[in-house]
Amino acid sequence: MSMTRKRAAEMPLEEPRLAMTEEGLSLCGGDLKLLPDLRTMLPRIENGKWQHEMLAKAAKLRDAGDAPVAVDATAGLGEDSVILAAAGFQVHMFEQDPVIAALLRDALRRAALDERLAGTTERLVLHEEDSIAALKSGRFHPDIVYLDPMFPERAKSGLIKKKFQLLQRLERPCGNEEELLSAALTAEPRRIIIKRPARGAHLAGRKPDYSITGKAVRYDCLVLR
Repeated sequence: MSMTRKRAAEMPLEEPRLAMTEEGLSLCGGDLKLLPDLRTMLPRIENGKWQHEMLAKAAKLRDAGDAPVAVDATAGLGEDSVILAAAGFQVHMFEQDPVIAALLRDALRRAALDERLAGTTERLVLHEEDSIAALKSGRFHPDIVYLDPMFPERAKSGLIKKKFQLLQRLERPCGNEEELLSAALTAEPRRIIIKRPARGAHLAGRKPDYSITGKAVRYDCLVLR
């Protein structure tokens, strides 16, 4: 690595800030810019392509009925929620960080304007609150609870896409794994799906009933009823 690149890598990122542009609400920091756009999910969900997604396979239920319900307890930028909604779930998305929630809310607004996504976004409900408290409250009895706690930081920052460096300034990898899993169990879903690194440890040490594994990620599935 050249000295110039090394110094640039060592320079701290500017404090991330929200900025509204003609494109939509963005998160900016230094020369990095994050503009969530759920329309980028179209190639993955249009014309039944969502059926090939590992998450959709993990969430497939027998006798799900016409309106199965999922809770995405760690919604982030909403891409996984879109897959669940495309698969027919009414998805309650939880994001407690106010900055990420604002980005997601604006991304949902723009996605709803696209007729190709309008039917999917109608099944997405954003809750700007703590999912752990909500799941423990008894307000939700979903078919699926989906957990995607941020993966532990990699040893080499070069493995992290630059735009997500901004998000990592806001939310750190999950430090309350036991509480998160306990809250999901309290809601008594039919299944809990947990996204993990392909070779990562099980969340809170809980061994799944089965897993669906890809090259980079793994979906651990707890079958409860």
